[in-house]
Amino acid sequence: MKWSSQDAMQAYLHTLQLCKTHSNDEDCTLGTINIIQPQCMEFISALAAGNQAKLMVQVTSDQGINPLTIALAVAAKHTKARFVCILHQLQDIENYRAQLSCYGLEDAVELVYGNPCEVIMEFKNIVFAAIDCKFEGFLRLFEIIDVNIRGSVVVVSNIPERRIRASFGEVVKGRTGVECVTRSIGEGMELTRIGLMNCCKP
Repeated sequence: MKWSSQDAMQAYLHTLQLCKTHSNDEDCTLGTINIIQPQCMEFISALAAGNQAKLMVQVTSDQGINPLTIALAVAAKHTKARFVCILHQLQDIENYRAQLSCYGLEDAVELVYGNPCEVIMEFKNIVFAAIDCKFEGFLRLFEIIDVNIRGSVVVVSNIPERRIRASFGEVVKGRTGVECVTRSIGEGMELTRIGLMNCCKP
């Protein structure tokens, strides 16, 4: 899978522009949470777009859509990828669609309700995944998610401290071609690359 510098740059700049445009926009917040934040989100968007990920899946916590949702939606918009966001609580889906519409991204995201451990089984060869560890069944997700072994990236956010095998990288570290890095972003973020995907920094 070839790296696309053009797609990466377009997604990076688009996400960065959204951060600047909507940083203080009360109409584009979810409760008291501003769902678009600067710093790492433009990098995540560029990473997904640059690798031309055609199937992206996100598992959220009970807080619903978040900055990663926006970042991946931007990537999907630029690459015409399929992006599925799995919501496991009875949240207001119309409210979330309105939030996405505020960023012009309502058509870039498929919002799906259900138990993530069941819904995730419907998707094979996922190329880019984002999992929020505030979802209590995240360890089970690590075991059953079907990622593309020839090239995929899994982003794990809100990693619990001092828990054995609490990260996706720990679960798959024995596999061939696995590279993992953890960063102090938010409550902890881990990026794991599997296979030959060109995880180039834009």
